[in-house]
Amino acid sequence: MTVSPRPGTLVRPPYDPELDTLLAGSPLPTVITADMIEPLRTAPFTAPIEEVLATRDLDHRIITIPGPEGELAASVFTPRGKTATGAGIYHLHGGGFVIGDRYTGIENILDYALEHGAVVVSVDYRLAPERPDPAPVEDAYAGFVWTARHAGELGIDPDRILLAGTSAGAGLAAGVVLLARDRKGPQAMAQLLMSPMLDDRDDTVSARQYSGTGSWSRESNRTGWSALLGARRGTEAVSVYAAPARAADLSGLPPAFIDVGSAEVFRDEDVAYASRLWSSGVQAELHVWAGGFHIFDGAAPAAALSKAALAARSAWVRRTLGA
Repeated sequence: MTVSPRPGTLVRPPYDPELDTLLAGSPLPTVITADMIEPLRTAPFTAPIEEVLATRDLDHRIITIPGPEGELAASVFTPRGKTATGAGIYHLHGGGFVIGDRYTGIENILDYALEHGAVVVSVDYRLAPERPDPAPVEDAYAGFVWTARHAGELGIDPDRILLAGTSAGAGLAAGVVLLARDRKGPQAMAQLLMSPMLDDRDDTVSARQYSGTGSWSRESNRTGWSALLGARRGTEAVSVYAAPARAADLSGLPPAFIDVGSAEVFRDEDVAYASRLWSSGVQAELHVWAGGFHIFDGAAPAAALSKAALAARSAWVRRTLGA
């Protein structure tokens, strides 16, 4: 017999059973508060880049590029032995605007580089709260402009640059394509937005459903947005480049791939963003993975749902890059 929830109870889609078991054993805190940012920056969330590259036939060089207020560290990954000009992937890491670096979550991006003979450029943008908005998105845009302007020497076709990001990095990627359109800067061929963090207002049904639970709860989300925006969070003083869900006009943007879990804070804002891209005449492919928590495919790549999500994403990249 199905038991109905009590009146006033906010029900939510359950986690995928396999992922639920893995989430229960996660060492990550469910709720991230401002005082936890600094300790989390030193936590080893991902494997060292040397370990990642040990199983991939890629050359890696570290460079500095000019940013709005000083130099930015960046990495260039090139398939070993590559000679022909080909696609490029400009990568922006996740971490709620407050943690992470240019190597965070880059493993699948590097696999795309190998499969498609693409050069990857990944940049360290400045983090909040020390460097609040607009520092992160302006850094991200500066790195994208630099990549496009130096495409020839990097072995990249300037008309074939895929802009990719995860979580906060995906929100920054969405902001970068808006900036590029409005400033008449270089255009990405497409945007790969993995569980993008797009809306500081944090007031969707899914945001309320996943309060106090998951790998990135509503409370953690507010910590990230507050670090980025301070007292402006949730007000009309927020730029569309910081929170692309606020943009009234999404026309003229490159095609997008958006994926998200059904069991996470960002579900509704990401679905709404895809719908608004379609209504603006922009091609978008949207996947909502039943029972997926935030970045489930990165936390549990061997899970059945993760394999399906990764396969769908890889197929879109394959069609987009034409390999």
